[in-house]
Amino acid sequence: MGVARFTTEAGAIMRRRHFLGLVTGGAIWPIAATAQPVTRHIGVLVLGNPNPESFLKELRDGLRELGHLENRDIQLQIRSAGGNAAVLADAAADLVRLKVDIIVAWQTPAATAAKRATAEIPIVMTSGDPVGTGLVASLSRPGGNVTGVDSFGAQLGGKCVELIRDTIPSAHRVAILANAADPFTKSFLAEIDKVAGSIGVATQPLMRHPDDEFETAFAEMRNGAADAVIIQPTLLRATSIELALKNKLASFSIVRALPAAGGLMAYTQDAAEQTRAMASYVDKILKGGKPAEMPVSQPTKFELIINLKTARALNLHIPPTLLARAHEVIE
Repeated sequence: MGVARFTTEAGAIMRRRHFLGLVTGGAIWPIAATAQPVTRHIGVLVLGNPNPESFLKELRDGLRELGHLENRDIQLQIRSAGGNAAVLADAAADLVRLKVDIIVAWQTPAATAAKRATAEIPIVMTSGDPVGTGLVASLSRPGGNVTGVDSFGAQLGGKCVELIRDTIPSAHRVAILANAADPFTKSFLAEIDKVAGSIGVATQPLMRHPDDEFETAFAEMRNGAADAVIIQPTLLRATSIELALKNKLASFSIVRALPAAGGLMAYTQDAAEQTRAMASYVDKILKGGKPAEMPVSQPTKFELIINLKTARALNLHIPPTLLARAHEVIE
């Protein structure tokens, strides 16, 4: 493999102090100048699947609401692996070399790479299972240099199975497009298997890497007579949704990005709540807080999003009771 590459977003930072002097009898008398705010550097590490654009917007909004203005007192150093998990280690190492004050890591692969890169720089993460993946010792006492948000990803995966049964009562087999390189995958699949087993639904996990082609995976789903597919967020890209539609498979996930891009349905935590919670951790750490002493938070708001246009394309009838529960229906 060639040299690993990642994308960056940063601007040049200049700090200057101005002194004005008044010369009287050979003496120079300094006139007090307005103190310039100290710029703190916040590294942001993302895998790139799904597209992090909305996350970055919410993060900036959350920091601004807390009084941290980009290019004034904070500077974001953004590194994206572009969907290639193999690049995350180099991207994390680059942030460590820059000696950023904090690393914000979106999703488990990024958080894991950041933790492996440094035991000193505070890390604010979001993960579907931060304890199970070894990111923190416990939710109440994280220990180490990592804290942040438990996104309930594993439990939401189980909820997708229930939604499949509600949407397609005859469903007997569910495929899962799962990320072979994501430490969260084990917890994700375990919860899906538990819920599926309790309602008599078989599962068909298909392990792929984010930069793989997915055609063979969907061929296996078709050959295995899957009734629906759950797509893990770190494998969510345009081709995975397009292939689900092409193969007449109802697709489900735990992030809004899936139905927004043409998938059928998602049950997800409120993304704005989650990202603003991460911004709050950044604020507290910048003011002297220690990650080891900051309990990991959990979501309190959840959303059901249904793409009705996709349902019609798949010739699926969405029960009125399910539509009534939806927080958003995409027409």
